[in-house]
Amino acid sequence: MESLRTLANPQSKQRIWMARAAQVAFMACVALFISSFAFLFAVRLFYISRALPGVHAAGVNLSGMNQSQMEAALKEILTYPQSGTIVLRDGDEIWSANPIELGVVIDIPAMANRALQVGRQGSLADQFQEQIEAWRLSTKIPALILFDHVVGGYYLNGISREIELPTIEASLTVQGLDVSASPGQIGRQVDIEATLEALSVPISNFHDADLELTIQELPPKVLDASEQAAVTQELLSEALHLTAEGADPLTFAPQELADMLRFEIVENEDSAAYALMLDGGKMTAILDPLILELERKPENARFRFNDDTGELDLIAPAIIGRTLDVNATLSSIHSDINLGKHESPLIFVYEEPQVGDDATAEELGISEPVSDVSTYFTGSSSSRIQNIKTASSAFDGLLVAPGETLSMSEVLGDISLDSGYAEALIIFGDRTIKGVGGGVCQVSTTLFRAVFEGGYPIVERHPHAYRVGYYEIGPNSPGPGLDATVFVPVVDFKFTNDSENWLLLETYITNNNTLQWKFYSTSDGREVNWSRDITDEIEAPKDLYKLNEDLDKGEIDQIDWSADGMTVTIYRTVTRDGEVLYQDTIRTRYLPWQAVYEYGPGTKLPKDVIIEDEDD
Repeated sequence: MESLRTLANPQSKQRIWMARAAQVAFMACVALFISSFAFLFAVRLFYISRALPGVHAAGVNLSGMNQSQMEAALKEILTYPQSGTIVLRDGDEIWSANPIELGVVIDIPAMANRALQVGRQGSLADQFQEQIEAWRLSTKIPALILFDHVVGGYYLNGISREIELPTIEASLTVQGLDVSASPGQIGRQVDIEATLEALSVPISNFHDADLELTIQELPPKVLDASEQAAVTQELLSEALHLTAEGADPLTFAPQELADMLRFEIVENEDSAAYALMLDGGKMTAILDPLILELERKPENARFRFNDDTGELDLIAPAIIGRTLDVNATLSSIHSDINLGKHESPLIFVYEEPQVGDDATAEELGISEPVSDVSTYFTGSSSSRIQNIKTASSAFDGLLVAPGETLSMSEVLGDISLDSGYAEALIIFGDRTIKGVGGGVCQVSTTLFRAVFEGGYPIVERHPHAYRVGYYEIGPNSPGPGLDATVFVPVVDFKFTNDSENWLLLETYITNNNTLQWKFYSTSDGREVNWSRDITDEIEAPKDLYKLNEDLDKGEIDQIDWSADGMTVTIYRTVTRDGEVLYQDTIRTRYLPWQAVYEYGPGTKLPKDVIIEDEDD
């Protein structure tokens, strides 16, 4: 009964109708989809291994063609590598080539393969969509052009060999004293990479091309050396002089310079040029020996203490030390000769002395005498007196720094005739003979005594082999045991200035028979006490007489003097404010010494003497 009412209702009828219509439409869509799918699938089956409909390349419809058919069709159309023309120019020279000669090919197999892939890649939905788009809108496969730069570079390299020019540096040649210059040459070659890059544009568009080769110019470092040739010619026009203060110039004749000349390219930020150089090995061999010859050690200014004013009076200016700098000298020479100069100074490294000319007594801590000793040499020969003056003058005004150890040998330096010394008697082995520098030990003995009485530490001291009369004469002579010998450079006397102030040494010669040695500083209160023991005394041997054929009859010359032998021990104690600073024991063993005389043939000799056997 209720269903009849529903059917009788118009609204209900409409809903039923709409439901049935929707059902029919759905079924129709399903049917359409199935039929479309079936159709597309049927097309794919029909075109299996062939291009689907709507696939084109290079204006050719590839639909339905297999791989080989597509390749054959495209080869007939895509002939650019064989038929195209590439013209390359270098000025008036022309080269013409087909693109294929430059390595241009079209990958037709890859194009055909890509055509086959249309509608056959991705998901099934993607494949059907691509298939439909190709059918409706047409799918165009782009030409796949390949440009092999290796092949193209090989072709361009052949052109480059035809037109290339080598880079040639300008050169300088010296023959004798004549200098000539040869100009350089700018090199040129094809810039292969740049040219290939320029060709890529027309080739990628299948266009013919007519373009200039990209040329790379390779300039030499030096294109023109004429200016350097002129400078070199001027240099060889006269000698080159190397100068140094206080030394004779070192001169190189023009031919010597020519033999040592070398040319080296020197590059700056934006240019390069030849520089004139002298052979480094040869110049070093010449300059190295000059290092010691021209070396000058720094020397302090020399003074004397003015007892009236308490100030220092300058007696010799300070000397600035110097050492030849070979490398800097070579650099300076090269700089000068490149300017055409014929004179160049040697270059030194300078060292200032510790004490300059303007030093004051207060600055150095010098205010009073701290030691004053004199020795006497009455009866000395003129040669011995000359040597005493020469040696003592080396110390006059000398300053010894606090803590410094003074070496007599270093101060005296070379003892020779050239340095102002004369021949006089010296002790050599067991005899007194003539030698250069006899009398220097008068100076060393006097210095030793000044050091001894001043209370300074004695670092090195050597006694004489026998007692020397000169050192035991005169007022206030201390007697034997306080002498010192120096034999440069093996036997030295050294002492140390252990005070806090500088020590000034002064030497004086008076009356040609007295050497006075003064020490100036500021006393630190030290006191010196000493004593002496003499043991093992031995009487000197009898005098010895020796024949000398060069002497006249009746002529007798004494060449050695007698001295008793003994052992002398000196004890020195240096104190300050009751504190012992040093205790020294200075022991000397003097040999007994025989007087020796020489006589002329036929000379009557004293009795009770020893006469040397002529056969000895």
